[in-house]
Amino acid sequence: MHDDVRDGQTTGTTGTTGTTGTTVPLRVVVAPDSFKGSATATQVADALAAGARAALGAAADVRAIPFADGGEGTLDAVLDAWGVVPGTFETTDALGRPTTARYGVSPGGRTVVVEAAEAYGLPLVADDLRPLEATSHGVGTLALAALDAAPAAEEVVLFVGGSATTDGGAGLLAALGARFLDDSGTPVAPGGGGLRDVAALDLDGLDRRARGVRWRIACDVDNPLLGERGAAAVFGPQKGAGPDDVAALEDGLARFAAVLDAATGQDVRELAGAGASGGLPAGLSAVLGAELVPGGVLVAEAVGLDTALADADLVLTGEGRLDEQSLHGKVVDTVVRLAPAGASVVVVAGGVELSPAQVRDAGIAAAFSIAPGPRTLAELSRDALVELEHTAAHACGLFAAGDARG
Repeated sequence: MHDDVRDGQTTGTTGTTGTTGTTVPLRVVVAPDSFKGSATATQVADALAAGARAALGAAADVRAIPFADGGEGTLDAVLDAWGVVPGTFETTDALGRPTTARYGVSPGGRTVVVEAAEAYGLPLVADDLRPLEATSHGVGTLALAALDAAPAAEEVVLFVGGSATTDGGAGLLAALGARFLDDSGTPVAPGGGGLRDVAALDLDGLDRRARGVRWRIACDVDNPLLGERGAAAVFGPQKGAGPDDVAALEDGLARFAAVLDAATGQDVRELAGAGASGGLPAGLSAVLGAELVPGGVLVAEAVGLDTALADADLVLTGEGRLDEQSLHGKVVDTVVRLAPAGASVVVVAGGVELSPAQVRDAGIAAAFSIAPGPRTLAELSRDALVELEHTAAHACGLFAAGDARG
């Protein structure tokens, strides 16, 4: 990196020397995602930080912040940053079977965090996919447990990736006390299939705490609720839905949207992001006024990443695979957007599928794969932490050499 002038200070190999002669340590922020199936975000951050310290020396100020984009591993990243342990609660999976799920409460008790996949995640029901019956009810009971644990809570943050459901969030709302009724006034069956019979919405029993807090949903896709890009058509097949099931789910979501509109005055049919996570944002937006926010932005706010990055000289981030998708709302993209103009952002990944031009155009200084040579995926996964540390040391060594020449 060339010499960077910041408040009268000039960057050197291991620190900045001010006009008064005092040395300020080189500031390095490590903010990676997990390497799915190989290492958690915390493990990755620790390994990268160790490599950075080995290359830059004890004088460098290296801060590790595990990061996530709202998908799998987000709860762990947030709780690690907060320094708190998760609460646990016996809830139900997408098929109504008992399961234990976790939630988080911020140190001040003002924010509760729920990773919805802990209750309705696809892996929990991979042995028995039932796309028409899968329900988000367990997420609602988990959210209530989190509110019970934090009576002063002002906000519920939902990370909603990895859903096995396509019920528009009806199950979650039912757990909070809402009732979805057919023409005879009988509650409809759980799941997206049951929504084909919905005719009315009764909100008289909706939990008062749920009404009183702010709801924010991590949403990293802009798919609408209905149509060719909607929840059923795009994501239904991933959850076991065949063509007939997709048609049934589409019909149910359409009826659901009409009932929401009639009951709340909120038309969610074309709401960007309403098709995420089986349409869950649609129901929560209409009934609870939930705000849809990019997942990376929510996590960055929760862990204080924007503040940590403000005066960084070098930023190390990474994920299992750096590809085109990484540049659209994922961890790497969020880190690049938050990094200050004077910082160099380096990506360390399991595999790098972007060309040097794509890397450069994305605002990334360099990208490195951790594979030191021909390896099987199993071997690379086994050795991931060692290779992460080594690759970070190589990358930071190059940074230090370039900085010294500056």
